[in-house]
Amino acid sequence: MAKEIKEASDLSTFAKDIPTHAEAAASDARTRSTVTGRIAAIARNAFREAVRDRVLYNLVLFVLLLIVGAIFLGELSAAQESKVIIDMGLSAMLLFGAFISIFVGVGLVYKEIERRTIYAIFAKPVGRGEFLVGKYLGLCLTLLVNVLVMGVGLSLALLYVRRAWDVPVLNIWPAIALIYVELMILTAVAILFSSFSSPALSALLTFFVFIIGHFSADLKTFASSMGTASARYFFGALFYLLPNLSNYSYITPTAHGQTPAPAMFFASLAYAAVYVTVLLAAATLIFNRRNFK
Repeated sequence: MAKEIKEASDLSTFAKDIPTHAEAAASDARTRSTVTGRIAAIARNAFREAVRDRVLYNLVLFVLLLIVGAIFLGELSAAQESKVIIDMGLSAMLLFGAFISIFVGVGLVYKEIERRTIYAIFAKPVGRGEFLVGKYLGLCLTLLVNVLVMGVGLSLALLYVRRAWDVPVLNIWPAIALIYVELMILTAVAILFSSFSSPALSALLTFFVFIIGHFSADLKTFASSMGTASARYFFGALFYLLPNLSNYSYITPTAHGQTPAPAMFFASLAYAAVYVTVLLAAATLIFNRRNFK
């Protein structure tokens, strides 16, 4: 009962945040501002909802415990403490961030449909594209907070081992930024699948994209080695359609003291921006055709 009252209160607060029809139609400039306001209201609501989910705190705590465990493993590794801590810390950050992106992302739309709050949301002047973008930005904000907490924990672990604020501590942050960008792509994939599929199937498909995306470079080689033309076209299409997530996995080089080249770093950011835009546009197109009963 208390949970239902809380959800009703959140919905009431969310509804107040969304401008009315009259406000939305005042002028073109005001319409643009209200679109931003509606998306921001949905994002805030999604962020508050995700933050209340205890699984996020458990995952962050578990990652921090892994970092602490890496300190003790590093002490057994013949002066390889920093490499072990960076490798384990960044790997845990990626894996558990992907867990949040997939299993929270696929439920963002489904929960609103299941609780039937989506009817109250669409009774307001809220477009379905605005709804999806708002949900996406809300989860991205949640991921940002979690990644920053885990990044600070990893930095503190390195400071504890090295007893100084030096280059290896600073070098991990470009790799953390790339991990976060990868999680943004994965969240957009989860939103796309959840726009037309069940949470279980969406999670499975997003997980497959996550796994295959880290080996997408091998798809092109595999396609060229196939004997039949249809197989070559199929795997070649997968190479171009699926995100190349290997560009964002800079964990091992970072553990060895390397940092991504600026050109590679900004090219990866541009690729992610284009890919996320295409995914959200496709999700909006599909979601607009979906009927709710």
